[in-house]
Amino acid sequence: MSGPARPRLAGPAEAAALAALHASAFAPPAAWSAPAIAGLLTTPGVAALLDAAGGFLMLRTAADEAEILTLAVAPAARRRGVGAGLLAAAQALAAARGARRMLLEVAEANTAARALYRAAGFHEAGRRRAYYEDGTDALLLARRLSPCGSATP
Repeated sequence: MSGPARPRLAGPAEAAALAALHASAFAPPAAWSAPAIAGLLTTPGVAALLDAAGGFLMLRTAADEAEILTLAVAPAARRRGVGAGLLAAAQALAAARGARRMLLEVAEANTAARALYRAAGFHEAGRRRAYYEDGTDALLLARRLSPCGSATP
């Protein structure tokens, strides 16, 4: 008996499917379009990890830092480990690409996502006031990565 499938890399040809998944997870105007996703996926250092259970994560790696650009999990797949699996895979990929720190932004009001990131070892490193269209603050979260992708003390 095998465990859950591991996230796999997704390419620009899958942008429409990723956009549909993003739209299921985020209401307009936050949902990303297929052309926007395809454009990002042709940018050096950008990668998307797709979980067949209903989620994807996009990250950008530059020098020794990685930034999570988006993490989208379909409502039916939430609270099933999809987000945690994507985060773990992203940390491993970023570390393999030489990143020693991972960053992301999350809406202060998104308590479910904040709990997921806290459980994955992220801590608050800053705040962007009234960052989102609705006036909500964005929290800048960060964590260190070791060469194997795990947290460092």
